[in-house]
Amino acid sequence: MNEMTPRQRRAGGRAARQALRAAPLAEAVRPVRAGLQGGAYSPLAEAEVQRIHRAALEACATIGFADAPPSGVAALTGAGAILGDDGRIRIPAALIEDSLAMAARDVTLFGRDPRHDLHPGGTRVHFGTAGAAVHLVDVETREYRECTVQDLYDAARIVDVLDNVHFFQRPMVCRDIADNFEMDLNTIYACCAGTSKHVGTSFTEVAHMAGAFDLIHRIAGGEEAWRARPFISNSNCFVVPPMKFATESCLVMEACIRGGMPVLMLSAGQAGATAPAPIAGTVVQAVAECLAGVVYVNAIKPGHPAIFGTWPFVSDLRTGAMSGGSGEQALLTAACAQMHRFYGLPGGAAAGIADAKLPDMQAGWEQAVSNAMAGLSGLNMVYESVGMHASLLGFCLESLILGDDMLGQCLRCVRGIEVTDETLSLETMRAVCLGGPGHYLGSPQTLALMQTEYVYPRLGDRTSPKEWAEIGKPDLIARAKKDKERILSNHFPRYIDVTTDREIRAAHRIHLPVAAVRI
Repeated sequence: MNEMTPRQRRAGGRAARQALRAAPLAEAVRPVRAGLQGGAYSPLAEAEVQRIHRAALEACATIGFADAPPSGVAALTGAGAILGDDGRIRIPAALIEDSLAMAARDVTLFGRDPRHDLHPGGTRVHFGTAGAAVHLVDVETREYRECTVQDLYDAARIVDVLDNVHFFQRPMVCRDIADNFEMDLNTIYACCAGTSKHVGTSFTEVAHMAGAFDLIHRIAGGEEAWRARPFISNSNCFVVPPMKFATESCLVMEACIRGGMPVLMLSAGQAGATAPAPIAGTVVQAVAECLAGVVYVNAIKPGHPAIFGTWPFVSDLRTGAMSGGSGEQALLTAACAQMHRFYGLPGGAAAGIADAKLPDMQAGWEQAVSNAMAGLSGLNMVYESVGMHASLLGFCLESLILGDDMLGQCLRCVRGIEVTDETLSLETMRAVCLGGPGHYLGSPQTLALMQTEYVYPRLGDRTSPKEWAEIGKPDLIARAKKDKERILSNHFPRYIDVTTDREIRAAHRIHLPVAAVRI
């Protein structure tokens, strides 16, 4: 029998690897997925975590919080907080400890499709969108224009097919809808029509909540079905840093709790502006504000599902402008994740924000560094991880698509290195080195692990310069634009059935035409 030449062996191995790479993977053996365990990175020493905790307790007890609505004052003082003569609510450490003891830890953020249910907690990591961008980035003209409800629906449809974006929190504001009530309802509709993943949104004022829940119950198939699997969470800026309650947002939060909606208790101070300039001080204030949120939520309904949303940002202190893509932001987010771990609460923070105006090299490093550090620190819910530019002012659909590749690499870092007798590979080394081919390309171990050990970019280019030239020197943004057009021309999910859609449109003014959603 003729022996194969080394070239033939290599070619055969390559063909086998390419065939295996093309085969679809079962969910259970995918190299990365939602809920991978992070936590390998800790920017703070244990003693520093304790110091931040004690400082936050002291801030709650001695500085306190202004501007709670009357209902909030009643709930908080009824639980044991103290209303001072200066109108500020001060929260004793013992009350915080009691509230932490009753706070929900086993939280599920449901998707419309159970495949997309998320289980934040521990060090399980989930990446998603968020924000309130007012502009959409047009990569072709390099211009910014105002976002529309169609853009929001398009973003939801894109996220619906991206493997590494695990939830869809509203990333932009529908600037084509002037009425705030209609904007709140159309935001829900556009998100839920476009994706079956968990949705997050905000509400402008408490007067809108009755109409919002009417729409949500219709989408869910009734209030009972909604309460069994609440697939929308409320992103709630319940505090206005520094150390003040946001009166209207608190009322919205109370209505959401009564309506069975999970809440993200969001504290979004800006270091050097609305939070102390030192990173440690910014963490202290964010933790103090969110501890107040834990007391508030559990005073209304013990054990209600809530995300500990320390979400502080960094300033470029030369100008005072926000700098979401900075190394300091990455550190700040990682430190917040470590505090969530300390309290044992499901937590969320921001990462992946680019100060860059376009999906260029600057955006790449800004998004990758903070997302990787957030994941490695075990942040449960990584908000704003893809698509965000200009320090949250702009959202880009092409960047959203490219970000899916970037998040795949970040998740691979989160997953880490498995060290076992098999992965140490001594027997494989013996077989290859002692009378074998002298390489591992066709090894059974290589073929067995190439799909489960490695992540491959869908759009990212790994060709040689020669191969790159032969295929027309493809441009990455052009490839993303083509992929966007492919998704948006083909993916029209039917997450709201025809009968329900007619009922919704009879009850509420929906701005997306029926033709746009292909119902």
